[in-house]
Amino acid sequence: MSDTSTPSPDPQADGAAAATETLTATKSAPVSSKDRFESLDILRGVAVLGILMVNAPTFFYYWGAFEYPPAHMDITGANADAWRLMTVFFEQKFITIFSALFGAGIMLIVGDSADASTKLHYRRMLWLLAFGLVHGFLFWFGDILTAYALIGMLAVLFRRMSVLKLVLLGLVGILLTNLLIVANEYATSMAPTMLEPTPFGIVPDDQTLTSWVGAYQSGFWPSRVFNAIGNAIAQLSGIIFFGPRVLGVMLIGMALYKSGFLLARWSLPAYAALAVICLGVGLPALWLATGPVVETGFALETTAVAGSVNAFASLVVALGYASLVMLIAKIDWLRLLRAPFAAAGRMAFTNYLTQTFAMVALATGVFGAPLFGVIERAELVMLVLAVWLVQLIISPLWLLVFRFGPFEWLWRCLSYGRFQPILKAKA
Repeated sequence: MSDTSTPSPDPQADGAAAATETLTATKSAPVSSKDRFESLDILRGVAVLGILMVNAPTFFYYWGAFEYPPAHMDITGANADAWRLMTVFFEQKFITIFSALFGAGIMLIVGDSADASTKLHYRRMLWLLAFGLVHGFLFWFGDILTAYALIGMLAVLFRRMSVLKLVLLGLVGILLTNLLIVANEYATSMAPTMLEPTPFGIVPDDQTLTSWVGAYQSGFWPSRVFNAIGNAIAQLSGIIFFGPRVLGVMLIGMALYKSGFLLARWSLPAYAALAVICLGVGLPALWLATGPVVETGFALETTAVAGSVNAFASLVVALGYASLVMLIAKIDWLRLLRAPFAAAGRMAFTNYLTQTFAMVALATGVFGAPLFGVIERAELVMLVLAVWLVQLIISPLWLLVFRFGPFEWLWRCLSYGRFQPILKAKA
């Protein structure tokens, strides 16, 4: 690619999420707004909002309820419907998009070069790791920054591969994790004793659950020990179990960047066809797979089938979502619709972290009565929609005055080792 504009992989966003910046000849200056890839910003904005729908329960329930909802809180009626909505339309789809964007960000930062840009990449990953460790152990055990930083240091080594090789190698990593997921689902369904209440297990014993809920309802600081325990479990199991899939999707993200897919350079019919095919196959398959789960009250056999189907269908749906976003990015008369999402994407790192701060504050009672173990899943959907609205309003307003979100700016200053201007220059 001859284009030198370079989004940096700001997470969860990357995920999650990457923020775009141009490297000068010395690889030391962030991008100007005119050099950005709008398609990447829009997709990143959609992803950072979508992932909150998946993350929300982990802020308010015992950590094991994410994998096995009956472990904590009611999961019948409207709450079961909310779980089905999240599973079919959100779970694993937006983290897949984040991973792909992270891979694209590596290509945009480093490309085929070495030396200065590679060193910059590793500095960025080290600072991202620092952010992740603080974010995970102090605030929220669902942190993805730590894993992205570590896997990102490995993914950069594959950047010079061809599109075909990146796709094939990426599929191998994805298949490895997906087979592990299927094996785990099958083993759990065949051995229900694996879900018997145990301390810190997926299903906690009564004493553990009472202690966990009590700590969160006692305030922010009393709950930090339990959060740290959850983060240690989540990070270790996540990197080992899901690491190959995350790496694989990053490599495919590199391929999608090299092919022009993520830059909205494919034709309108190509994006439309992909969106129709992928969403037309993936979403019905998931709807059919999750129906028996609700009908049987989350019987292990049905949850195993649904989890196995989602491991594969989530990839198809994620590609469908990305195709739909690229399609929208190419239609000029939709620019007013996509502008707030592009702004949210440019501030994805900040939006991701502030989602955590807001949710943890609500869960532990910083803003009033603690909601941990109180708010139901159906109510969480409404809360997430409210957060989406706030971030879609604040992000474009912030960027009217500032060049970056506050955490994007801090990350840049740390990575480049020098102060970066944050205010927009006056015309």
